[in-house]
Amino acid sequence: MVDLVADLGEGFGAYRMGDDKALLDLLTSANVACGFHAGDPRIMDATVSSCVRRGVAVGAHPSFPDLVGFGRRAMDLTPDEVRTDVLYQIGALQAFATAHGTRVRHVAPHGRLGNLVATRSDYAAAVADAVATVDPSLIVLAQQGELAVAARTRGLAVAIVGIADRAYRADGTLVPRAAPGAVIHDPDEIARRTVRMVTEGVIRTVDDTDLPVECDTVLVHGDTAGAISLAHRIRDELTRAGVVIAALTEVLASRTGAGWCHG
Repeated sequence: MVDLVADLGEGFGAYRMGDDKALLDLLTSANVACGFHAGDPRIMDATVSSCVRRGVAVGAHPSFPDLVGFGRRAMDLTPDEVRTDVLYQIGALQAFATAHGTRVRHVAPHGRLGNLVATRSDYAAAVADAVATVDPSLIVLAQQGELAVAARTRGLAVAIVGIADRAYRADGTLVPRAAPGAVIHDPDEIARRTVRMVTEGVIRTVDDTDLPVECDTVLVHGDTAGAISLAHRIRDELTRAGVVIAALTEVLASRTGAGWCHG
């Protein structure tokens, strides 16, 4: 059993990125941009509305305040700035969720912030503190690393993200986007890697070793060429392998038993 999630609402003003409507038909969860790396009030409103109509869980996708760099540049923020920026973004999305009769279900840091919280304990603590003070029932989406540790320490539910089209290093971190081979483009390879990640709990790293990984949710990107057909392929291959595509709350409940109470 696994959740399928994608990053949505990543346009700004007249600019759009990806085919959100087509992706929504394939997903069980959505990471919605909250205005700092992408998104604006109109896009956030429309994206949440579309998620509600399709029964897709709404999650916050907070970032560094970096519209120009799409949140993919490192910024020299203090941990308290990270904490308050994350608070601000979750709160903004929660307003739209409330207006549409739902609520934010999870938080998934975006881009460079998402990479840094896997290795920087101060940033990880800042994000975990923000989530815990807003709503301790929120699920934290993370790679294995500092954020997962910080969230669990604060009693938060954690869902480990498997990224279908990104290369992994032997230490479990992602190959930086600026490095050759960081993003995988071959649909056959992406589908094969995803099925192994979910069914066998391993992924092949750039140094040609098998890395043990957990995978509660598979992230499919919607801003690359052929993204929709690739998302269909991933979902079809997982189903063919006997994997049930389910809501994140169901996936976590299946991992821990009926006693799981977050979500």
